[in-house]
Amino acid sequence: MKPRLLTFFCELGAGPLRELFVTPGVVEDLVALSAGVSLGLLDLSPERAEVVRRLNQEGIPVTAWLLLPEDQGYWFHAGNVAQATARYDAFRAWTAEHGLKWDGVGLDIEPDIRELRQALGGEWWKLARLLPRLVLGGRVRKARAAYTALVQRIRADGHRVDTYQFPFIVDERQSRSTLLQRVSGVLDVPSDREVLMLYTSFARPHGSALLWSYGPGAPSIAVGITGGGVELPGMHVPRPLDWAELSRDLRLAVRWTHDLHVFSLEGCVQQGFLSRLRTFDWDAHVDPPAIPARRVDVLRRAARGVLRVSARVLR
Repeated sequence: MKPRLLTFFCELGAGPLRELFVTPGVVEDLVALSAGVSLGLLDLSPERAEVVRRLNQEGIPVTAWLLLPEDQGYWFHAGNVAQATARYDAFRAWTAEHGLKWDGVGLDIEPDIRELRQALGGEWWKLARLLPRLVLGGRVRKARAAYTALVQRIRADGHRVDTYQFPFIVDERQSRSTLLQRVSGVLDVPSDREVLMLYTSFARPHGSALLWSYGPGAPSIAVGITGGGVELPGMHVPRPLDWAELSRDLRLAVRWTHDLHVFSLEGCVQQGFLSRLRTFDWDAHVDPPAIPARRVDVLRRAARGVLRVSARVLR
């Protein structure tokens, strides 16, 4: 049951990124695995372009994971459509300037990093300004329409479009609700490939049950976190997945889809996982967390009930 597609997220600044790809064995392991890289574009620098060119030369598929400066929200959401569109324009110019080739473009749909910092820093009173969003359904509709137009532009330029989504978007979609989108700013944006971020490291000891509950029907599943990523003040950073946990998640996820992502490449390299995946036994036995997953299903059904009510109340 080896996956047809295996992609590693990589979210590093220009200096650490260059160091990662000159580490002996990293490029060779990616080639041997026929794996791709979703590269977080923290900047549009010549140094980052140099790394992309090397991956292009080695035949490693690279997805352009678009990101914004932190003072613009970092991830894409309902409040920064104009900045996201401008970022794509800058990305196109940078791509042309350096002659880069892309396997696709990834849109990371998450809340505004500044709002998360306020919440995690205990400044809840500042978030009171978010309450009016509950009655502003037009904000979500307009932002979704604008991002849909951006997706169409990207496709017209010849790129596949991926979206990286929290799993609750599935429940919101099934309930025909926009409650969570109004509050958080995330958006249900149509794309060519939706990647559900099912990071079990954040949900111990119930992470595998969460993965098993949301796995059915997922076009692509992202497992993790093996290390790296954004650190926010006040946020408890969970212990990275160890080899046994990563092995379990990969074997569970591949039962639902043969399109897998792993967060992150740098974490896998640091822990020595990347080379071990070259001889990984995808068919080794793993016990599906069926009973715990049923408990997650019950909670999800209850949540969808609330969301359906909100869909009737909030227009």
